Parts: sequence; C-alpha cells; structure tokens
Amino acid sequence: MKAIARMILVAALVCGSGCARPDWIDRTLVTVDVTGTWEGSASNAQGASWFQFDLAQQGSQVKGTVRGTGMNRSAGQINGTVAGDVFTFRLTDVPFTGEMRVSGDEMTGQAAIPYLYSRGTLELRRVSPGSPKP
Repeated sequence: MKAIARMILVAALVCGSGCARPDWIDRTLVTVDVTGTWEGSASNAQGASWFQFDLAQQGSQVKGTVRGTGMNRSAGQINGTVAGDVFTFRLTDVPFTGEMRVSGDEMTGQAAIPYLYSRGTLELRRVSPGSPKP
C-alpha cells in the first residue's frame, strides 16, 4: 500500500512540475511608469510614420491620447496596461494595438493596424515626464 501511495505522489509531482507557470505576482507586478509624452516612429514595409503618445498611468492601468502621421485623423484615445516592463495598448475606436518593452525613457515593440494589414516596429522616446490628462 505504501508503494502505491509513493508512486501516486511521485506521479503527481512530475505532472505538477510540467504545469509550472509564473505566479500571479509576476504577472501583475508593475516595474515601470509610462506617464508622460512619448514621441517616435513606426516603420514597416510601406515606410515610416511619426507618433506621439500622451500617457497617464495609475497602477497598472494607462490612459491617454495618440497622434500621428500614420493615422487618418488628428488624435485617438488609448487604453493600456503595464505588466512588468511591458506596455500593451489599443486605441478605443480603431483597431490599432501594440506591445512595447519599456526601458527607462525608451520603449520599443510591435504595433499592428489590422484593417490596413500593417504591422511594424514602433520606437518611442519619452520627451516629457509630465502628468498629461487622459
């Protein structure tokens, strides 16, 4: 009977170790603050576009506005989250999304505009650490 109990315990430990994932603290930890004005460019096969993000962060939640030559209008509202050093965002009224890795006053990542079948590298630099109103 003890041998069967040990085999079950070993099997459970082996199966459980294969299902390991980061705990909830690692997934919700916020290590950067993206508040401020960020400017930079997105480049893809069609060329480059200039963008400006004005962001305000509270905890892991981010709100703000984005302007750019790559948009067919003057500005749009942006919502996002920060987990660790990754800023994930989307515009509220058009399908423009992105995921950026933040390092100090720089962030780099991928942005996508699905309706234009466009995906590119977005590189932004913080030009003002102020507290814009979203």
